[in-house]
Amino acid sequence: MMRTIPANAVTTVGTGGAAVWIDLFDPSTQEVAQVEADHGIKVPDLTALSEIESSSRLRVEGPTLYMSAPLLTGTDTPIWRSAPTGFILTPDVLVTVHYAPLPLFDTVEQEMAKTGDLTPALAFAVLLEAAVDRAADHLEHAADAVSQVARTIFSDEVAQAGLASETRMLRDTIRTIGRANDRASRVRYMFLSLGRIVTFACDRCDPRLPQPIIDRLSAVSHDIASLDEFEVSLAGRVQLLQDAATGLISIEQNDVVKVLTVASVVGIPPVLIAGIYGMNFKDMPELGWHYGYPYALVLCVLSAVVPYLWFKWRDWI
Repeated sequence: MMRTIPANAVTTVGTGGAAVWIDLFDPSTQEVAQVEADHGIKVPDLTALSEIESSSRLRVEGPTLYMSAPLLTGTDTPIWRSAPTGFILTPDVLVTVHYAPLPLFDTVEQEMAKTGDLTPALAFAVLLEAAVDRAADHLEHAADAVSQVARTIFSDEVAQAGLASETRMLRDTIRTIGRANDRASRVRYMFLSLGRIVTFACDRCDPRLPQPIIDRLSAVSHDIASLDEFEVSLAGRVQLLQDAATGLISIEQNDVVKVLTVASVVGIPPVLIAGIYGMNFKDMPELGWHYGYPYALVLCVLSAVVPYLWFKWRDWI
């Protein structure tokens, strides 16, 4: 699908007026050929957009800048996915290309409908500003999830729950922590790519971008730096909670093993005594005792109680 944003930006989608921003979403071969022929550029495919080396993500050919960054598709699903997105900035037009839906672009399109005298550089700056703002929203979602996990892990509800319930809750929190960590890492990767794009556009664009656009891009760079610090702090919280949840599960498992060990040790002496007196030898003197049976029962009890008291005295249980 191809949509063009004209310079007057009164009607956001259409072909009237000179195109300032052309957005290609999963374009057909004919659409790609048309844009390449009309503007003398090379539209990258999905494989090219997915390259990770800087030389493929950022390059300049004459007055045209080719840039790409992984943008997040949205936060409405448990698993967030990255959408490799290309930005082609020329003096006459901005072309974006992506192969996954980006609600961000729909929002920016509506904002541009209210903007007059739109230029390719201004459209580029607005897109980057919106991308950083959306990334901040993603971080807020991840931070909310981490805060909820912290309340769950350190709440009295977990401490008072039964073993099975507590293990189940901690297992769920570890899954939540893992998803939050994955989201934060994707956002950080997105910040890294957008920061490189901003620096590249300001340094390599020829003719040079107007000073108001450079100021807006500099503000974007500062926002990225501050949000990156927030993401680092969030990653530290995620690691702490992951260690805490894992540690609590290990403690519970150790308690179970300890109880089973004590039970097995306490049960060994009575079994030994019962085995001895169950052999029924002819010359076993206890067989003729009047109180032989009670004596054997008391001996079994004592053989179980004494190890238990020993464990208690040693503070092992």
